[in-house]
Amino acid sequence: MSDAGQPNRDMMWMQRLREDDTAAFTEIYEAYREKLLAVAYNRLGDLQAAEDVVQDVFASLWHQRHNSQIENAGAYLATAVKYKVLDRFRREQLLRQYQQVYSSDISISPATPESSLQYKNIMQLYQEEINRLPEKCQLIFRYSREQGMPVKEIAATLNISHKTVENQLTKALRHLKGNIKHYFSIFF
Repeated sequence: MSDAGQPNRDMMWMQRLREDDTAAFTEIYEAYREKLLAVAYNRLGDLQAAEDVVQDVFASLWHQRHNSQIENAGAYLATAVKYKVLDRFRREQLLRQYQQVYSSDISISPATPESSLQYKNIMQLYQEEINRLPEKCQLIFRYSREQGMPVKEIAATLNISHKTVENQLTKALRHLKGNIKHYFSIFF
């Protein structure tokens, strides 16, 4: 089929998809998967991450299949990949910022008994907040921060995707940042 017929083909696929035709979804998947994977891989440089993006985009298409505004599957998918890649870059940048802030070893040498007590209380509250994390999240956080394991090594050790590790670290850091900030307002 020529490129000139592609918009008509896509419109027919979307009409069938709105009618819950799984064969139409399979046809769209087979027609666009490789192209979308190439685009995502070209931007991310990581095949697993590119596959995750493409999988998320196709899942989104299925969930949005009843949306009558989607007429051209190819255009929708290409745009969705673009935004998923940008979103992934933003999340990774945010994670790197959190890691920089929270991974630096801050050496505090208390000069007074009062500051020593404050430091001890802060560290106790920090450990309590870590202990409040869900078990898997806590384990991943401890591997990362206490043992210095990189994301890929944690993923391999726990037999999970690196995306899951990144998501759990982000969750842990948000939890800690939100709860520890509250404690600092009490002390200072």
